[in-house]
Amino acid sequence: MIIPVLLAGGSGNRLWPLSRELCPKQCIKLTNSDFTLIQDTLLRVKHSGFTEPPIIVCNNEHRFLIAQQIQELDVEADILLEPAARNTAPAIALAAFAALSRNPDARLLVLPADHLISDKGSFTEAVIAANKSLNDQLLAFGVVPKYAETGYGYIEASSYGELSAISAFHEKPSLDRAQEYLEAGNYYWNSGMYLFPAQLFLRELNSLEPSLYIAVRESYEARYTDLDFIRAGEEAFKRAKNISVDVAVMERTQRGMVMPYVGDWSDVGSWDSVHQTQPQDDDGNVCIGDVLLEQTHNSYINTSNRLVAAVGVDNLAVIDTPDALLVMNRTHSQDVKSIVQQLKQLGRTEHRIPQHSYRPWGSVETVNLGKQYQIKHVMIKPGGVIALQVHQYRSEHWVIVSGTAEVNLAGEVCTFSENDSVHIRSGDVHSIKNIGSDVLEIIEVQTGTFIDEADVVRFTNNYLT
Repeated sequence: MIIPVLLAGGSGNRLWPLSRELCPKQCIKLTNSDFTLIQDTLLRVKHSGFTEPPIIVCNNEHRFLIAQQIQELDVEADILLEPAARNTAPAIALAAFAALSRNPDARLLVLPADHLISDKGSFTEAVIAANKSLNDQLLAFGVVPKYAETGYGYIEASSYGELSAISAFHEKPSLDRAQEYLEAGNYYWNSGMYLFPAQLFLRELNSLEPSLYIAVRESYEARYTDLDFIRAGEEAFKRAKNISVDVAVMERTQRGMVMPYVGDWSDVGSWDSVHQTQPQDDDGNVCIGDVLLEQTHNSYINTSNRLVAAVGVDNLAVIDTPDALLVMNRTHSQDVKSIVQQLKQLGRTEHRIPQHSYRPWGSVETVNLGKQYQIKHVMIKPGGVIALQVHQYRSEHWVIVSGTAEVNLAGEVCTFSENDSVHIRSGDVHSIKNIGSDVLEIIEVQTGTFIDEADVVRFTNNYLT
């Protein structure tokens, strides 16, 4: 039995400003496709014929966003929540314990949720071939390199062929070294995709990193259910070492094997790689959204908000969002994370908060944001409740666009409907519930000296934080 495991804990800093901490790379649409990267991965798994529901490992902040991604596809999956960021080894170990609770002979097909593979047929064939060849081994899929790439790690195979032992893992090389790897023929891009028996992986982990194994085992044993999520025990999981699966197991095990993967694959880890994976016009341009070009070549332009026009430019990446604009030479794609770091150091929010975000009760879209004001478009599901809370530094004015709301304001409960408005002063305790059968739509205007999500004290909460 093969159980797909999707690792969905990354943040994708190099794809800012589309990718944010609260809406990471795997949950955004990078192409003209109708699907996000994690949705594309789920559909790839479904196309391959695996009947077991995937296990998705993600962090607490992304849980409702990931759940929304699954609901939009109408597929089944278990969402396993990491109590803290601890890299891929603990995440896969959690999934292994979960898989064994279904079947003691389970094999894990470990897949990053944020990679792009368009050829689903080649992917399926590779997994089937690997599963037939696999004995008591831990298998890594190594992508056959098409050019000398310096942005990927490499796996060195001990021999040439369909399946061979792993000789070594190599970090991202210089261009000259990458060219040597390409010419040698037995070096592969490290895809981060694996296939192995859950029992074997845990035995090897216990042998090589016993304290990590014990911490994750105790964390899984302390799991509990919260709505549709499985929460691992926090105290034990935080004792686990922060370490990748390659460093913890694959580089040290005597059972490591590598199988060449010849299908299309990209980790879409930068705007330059996004440009390379998409169909280009005759001038080498990729355009997403409302774009006009004149004498422009080899550029990637993505806009979801307004018209972007480019004249007489070459080799640029331009990403336009409602609150941030990135203009960059494509050769500097790896340096976007430095901008994200600057935003953090300056105490700004553009690296963290997306324009549109999902909540357990619905969704929020930021329409406009100024120094002492913010305008939001709020959608509350039928039965959805925003917790009883208070703000110290801001006031809020709600206008009901559609639907029926029950508002608790300073202890008084009233019903409001279309075209009604509610004013909440700073210091007023308030909550709102959708008591209708349709979505409750609200325009919310915040004003005050401190406009930030930190300015909230919740007294009740229908959803665990």
